[in-house]
Amino acid sequence: MCGIAGIVSHQNVNQDLYDALTVLQHRGQDAAGIITCDKGRLHLRKDNGLTRDVFSTEQMMKLKGNMGIAHIRYPTAGCSSSSEAQPFYVNSPFGITLAHNGNLTNTQQLKRELFIEDQRHLNTNSDSEVLLNIFAHELQRLGKLKLNKNDIFKAVQGVHHRCRGAYAVVIMIPNIGIVGFRDPHGIRPIVYGQRQSAQGTEIMIASESVALDVLDFELVRDIAPGEAIFIEENGALHTQQCAEETAYSPCIFEYVYFARPDSIIDNISVYKARLRMGEKLADKILKEWPDHDIDVVIPIPDTSRTSALQLANTLDVKFREGFMKNRYIGRTFIMPGQQMRKKSVRQKLNAIGLEFEGKNVLLVDDSIVRGTTSEQIIQMARDKGAKKVYFASAAPAVRYPNVYGIDMPAAHELIAHNRTTEEVCKAIGADKMIYQDLHDLIDAVQKGNEEITQFDTSCFDHQYITGDIDDAYLQHIEDLRNDTVQSDLNISPEIIDMHSN
Repeated sequence: MCGIAGIVSHQNVNQDLYDALTVLQHRGQDAAGIITCDKGRLHLRKDNGLTRDVFSTEQMMKLKGNMGIAHIRYPTAGCSSSSEAQPFYVNSPFGITLAHNGNLTNTQQLKRELFIEDQRHLNTNSDSEVLLNIFAHELQRLGKLKLNKNDIFKAVQGVHHRCRGAYAVVIMIPNIGIVGFRDPHGIRPIVYGQRQSAQGTEIMIASESVALDVLDFELVRDIAPGEAIFIEENGALHTQQCAEETAYSPCIFEYVYFARPDSIIDNISVYKARLRMGEKLADKILKEWPDHDIDVVIPIPDTSRTSALQLANTLDVKFREGFMKNRYIGRTFIMPGQQMRKKSVRQKLNAIGLEFEGKNVLLVDDSIVRGTTSEQIIQMARDKGAKKVYFASAAPAVRYPNVYGIDMPAAHELIAHNRTTEEVCKAIGADKMIYQDLHDLIDAVQKGNEEITQFDTSCFDHQYITGDIDDAYLQHIEDLRNDTVQSDLNISPEIIDMHSN
């Protein structure tokens, strides 16, 4: 999971892009990068770390230019490498830069095509570099020295034709402008907005609407699945549908966990969706456990707070903050390595004893992935004197890997994989476990925009909406994402294998 932004303005965009990255920091803490264009010359700064650590005042001063793109990185295959920090750059044709959120599902096929047919060199293992080179090759095929909007849209059409999977993209071309587009399923979010200045209209593209809000851009709308928008360097805006077929299927996990509650994605308020999740979960408790003995509802900070509050209100049970969060510790979900993840939990959260002592506590989290964090938090509640500890998840059981840009572990590492709810309950040490039902989660989100008839719910139901995921692919992803075994991909053996068949 990553965050992207792009701005075409009438003034320097470095500060605005920096501010956008700080607002999108929740989407990734591994690396950050900004590239700007000033009179055809590109200025780039990127490195591992948080936004505040990557950019110094001196470095920011060098990022001159009235248009630029930016990226927050969240690694999707184990430990991070600074070589895979974005934006990426390719010099031919025109000098194109790209920032990408998502994951291509046919990367290996595209790598072979780029090497053999397109004769392009790849310098990293990132599928984002693959996507950049596909777009660059599609432009190069046109053989033109001066590009217009139709050329841009034709190149995006070529990307849709060749690339499968999830991708929300911003691309900058010096002296031309910025392009934003989204895969035909609209899996990952991307929006754009406008701001009026004394010099005219300025346009911004971002992963979430909250980035527009803080910079006083007015949200125009989401980029539709398969659609591209092209902002010329002078600010002129063009849009076009570039995919032959689309199937609106946004990732439902954005609403469960990743997006900020103050964002609006695909015309759905994330905050209201989470309120409805809490209400649905409370209704399930009242239906299946009408004589519950819950004394207090306590959220696991921070994402579950909205759902937990509405759940408590619906149950007419006290809501209390029982855990204080140390905000200077990185999020455990995106920390590479299981040992680092285990070590960080008690550093990250501290329990307030008086909220637990002698009480039957319902802990509410947004979801349960590996279960190691849940197990430790339950033990913390018991250590503080809780009589009984119940655990509720605002999302259904996560049983399968996500292949569209979320760094979920291999199936065997998921606590709910091949386990019943009762077995999960025992594994994490709870007295009772309550999962959200999938149809209730879908209803909770869909109510915000009933025009969306399906969501990507693959991590819950094993239904991969792109239709190209099989056991062999999942095994490949498992090899890549395993915490202890990291594959070092190399194009050469693949070429040898292909010629030997």
